[in-house]
Amino acid sequence: MWEKRMEWPLNAAAVLFLAAYAWPILQPSLGHTGRVWCEVVTWVSWAVFALDYGVRLKHAEDKRGFLKNNIFDLLIIVLPLIRQLRLLRLVTVLNVLNRNAGLSLRGRVVIYTVGATALIVFCSALAVLDAERAAPDAPISDFPDAVWWSITTITTVGYGDRYPISGTGRVVAVGLMVAGIALLGVVTATLASWLIRRVTEADESAQAVTREHLDELTREVKALRVELAEQRAGLSPAASEPLGTARG
Repeated sequence: MWEKRMEWPLNAAAVLFLAAYAWPILQPSLGHTGRVWCEVVTWVSWAVFALDYGVRLKHAEDKRGFLKNNIFDLLIIVLPLIRQLRLLRLVTVLNVLNRNAGLSLRGRVVIYTVGATALIVFCSALAVLDAERAAPDAPISDFPDAVWWSITTITTVGYGDRYPISGTGRVVAVGLMVAGIALLGVVTATLASWLIRRVTEADESAQAVTREHLDELTREVKALRVELAEQRAGLSPAASEPLGTARG
């Protein structure tokens, strides 16, 4: 009940968090007041996530199992000062697409994968730009370069024309590489599932045609049997009539 009640507030907090994080990065000339408000929004969003985690932990029957299965959420809460890690909590936005897609399981996987890819690319671009902007002679100095680097990295292309040189930027790069491999696996599995489904549907269609032909042949055989039985029944009186006349 609590998770269903908090679904939309968590997603709203995640969207606000993303906006508050992105605004100062995309607009370096933002004034002090705007930066303060963005910082307040990020901390309020973090507080919402922490409250949700605490309530779910309190209501969990197996608290040790809950902690074990939600280590990622715990890290996001206990490490709020690492801004790049806090960005990962924004994946909760995809739950709206996943729960309300109203499609088959394969359709939900496709929507989730596309949404996750776009979100990870955008967040990684913000994170690496935030880390690299202050580094001297950094190859990534503006948002378009950051997006280009994020796309080439997550697709495992890696042209090498843009790359992070700071420690934080390289940590973001490692996370993006792992995410790219995972998403590639999801796409491959989804494509394989689609191909298997098409082959299965074609096989089922062929089997249906075969069954229809067999049913038709069965009906024809039954009709022939009935017709043959009727002919035999019609011949029986005619065959017995001469015998009766001879006896008379």
